[in-house]
Amino acid sequence: MSDIIQLLPDAIANQIAAGEVVQRPASALKELLENSIDAGASDVHVLVKEAGKMLIQVIDNGKGMSLTDARMSFERHATSKIRNSEDLFAIKTFGFRGEAMASIAAVAQVEMKTRPQGEELGTQICIEGSEIKKQEPVVCPQGTSIAVKNLFFNVPARRNFLKSNPVEMKHIVEEFQRVALSYPGISFSLTHNDMELFRLSPGKLSQRIVGIFGKNYQGQLVACEEDTPHVTIKGYVGKPENAKKSRGEQYFFVNNRFIKSNYLNHAVSNAYEGLMASDQHPFYVLFLEIDPSHIDINVHPTKTEIKFDDERTIYSVVRAGVKQALGAHNVVPTLDFSLDVNFTETWKNDEVRKEEVSRENSYKTYSSPSFKKQDTSGWEKLFEGGKNSASDLSQDAFKEGASSPSIETLTFSSKANDEEKEALQPEQALHFPQEETNTGTTFQVEMSYIVAQLGNGMLLLDQQASHERILYERYLKQLKNSGGASQQCLFPQSINVSPADFALVMDLHDELTNLGFVVEEFGKNTLLIKGVPADIQINNEKALFEGLLEQFKHFKSELSLDNKENLARSLAKKSSIKKGAKLNSQEMETIVGQLFACQNPNYGLSGNKTFIKLDLTRIRSFFEK
Repeated sequence: MSDIIQLLPDAIANQIAAGEVVQRPASALKELLENSIDAGASDVHVLVKEAGKMLIQVIDNGKGMSLTDARMSFERHATSKIRNSEDLFAIKTFGFRGEAMASIAAVAQVEMKTRPQGEELGTQICIEGSEIKKQEPVVCPQGTSIAVKNLFFNVPARRNFLKSNPVEMKHIVEEFQRVALSYPGISFSLTHNDMELFRLSPGKLSQRIVGIFGKNYQGQLVACEEDTPHVTIKGYVGKPENAKKSRGEQYFFVNNRFIKSNYLNHAVSNAYEGLMASDQHPFYVLFLEIDPSHIDINVHPTKTEIKFDDERTIYSVVRAGVKQALGAHNVVPTLDFSLDVNFTETWKNDEVRKEEVSRENSYKTYSSPSFKKQDTSGWEKLFEGGKNSASDLSQDAFKEGASSPSIETLTFSSKANDEEKEALQPEQALHFPQEETNTGTTFQVEMSYIVAQLGNGMLLLDQQASHERILYERYLKQLKNSGGASQQCLFPQSINVSPADFALVMDLHDELTNLGFVVEEFGKNTLLIKGVPADIQINNEKALFEGLLEQFKHFKSELSLDNKENLARSLAKKSSIKKGAKLNSQEMETIVGQLFACQNPNYGLSGNKTFIKLDLTRIRSFFEK
């Protein structure tokens, strides 16, 4: 039998490695940015074209590379970080495997220009599919510039798996944000198709967060700091009232390396228990500093997952730190950007400042100097068979020595004024007025359920679940048939969104138009809402659109849905009648009729029942033995 096992050629081996390391343009950008930081750069510029499919270029002012190092950087498993096995457990840099550049060069056309400090000339290397096409001296500034062109040009099957430009750009922005957050002391910029999306100046972490996510985050940041012998935690968490349905803006960094950890995320969510709804997710940017010997970062090709040798301790410290920060956020409700809130040791030692804050936040009892409490004696006279009226009581109180020249007016509200606000009680349902329901066949219970009379029984409907089902099937039909009508806004509203959300809206533009939204670009990361679906009764178009985006991202992370079904579900959730809404007879009868015209009227969007039917036999069984 002949031998059949042989070594793979380097080009094929690099392409296989690229399948793990370079999954999309954002993966290549992550590796290049991390290399720039490892090189000691203080200024990093990113240029992207066609969402990275045509070009990803990273320019830094780091220490650069010599001719030999420039050549070696494209070899597999060539690294300056590892010398022996012990070094694997003392890693504080990003790249160390020596696979990234070799993998990128295997599936793209790469051009590198680099010059170390003290050298007059730099080096230019051009590689296509792991094959060196050109190497020569070049005049260039100190640092390194790497341009990755035509990603997956030699692997058409992989290129076909790439998503649309807005989706790929969304991933690029997310990777850029992660690296930019991990090093707020480094300036970053990101330009896509000659449009500058970010220009971040070096500063404090709080300033970097605001620079990335917008000024509206300035008032919702709560400083979090916990120092233990095992681990140190620093960063910011969001106030509970600003929590969102999507969990996108949540960042953990261990030794400045971004990681994904459901376990630690649960620790943060547990700290928020009782402060927000269970389906909401808080914002946080938390940095954990720990001895590298207590973690293993070599468990995943992209190095976004790590192992701790004592996960329970880390969990407890994270939970305690976040809980303590939330407990103190009412004491200091606004963030002082003039102070370095990342490191507060100087402030803690400033006794004068501590005393001022203590004075400002101490509980005080405020009273108006001109206010004098009125004498309320004699109140029982109001109920003594009409002997004294409210005016008599006021006069008596005035005669008894009320010093104020003004007479206090007592107003007693009528029970009739509260009928619209009060929930319908079961005993009230027994005597539901005929004129309220017109036909007498439908009425509400607790302003949450609709009772409809049938010839052989009755129906009990959940008004919110039923309306969600009706709207979902209507919107899904509009998306498939491109038949959504629009109502123009009297005053178009502009919305500032994050670059990731801006890219998401651009990707969904056609679907949003089919639903009836009229949304246009209005400058950098700004949208102009000029129209909304015609069948939605809404006074705040901005709130509707922002809520739709949040609901869409929530479903995107929780469910495997295509964009059309996700949009239909999200808009149905945001625009449906909610529990607690009072309906008239015509509205209730319309919901009943439209529900049973649906293809699937039995269940709501969450899988719960929309109605229960009670026939006469079942009703009699409640009363007859």
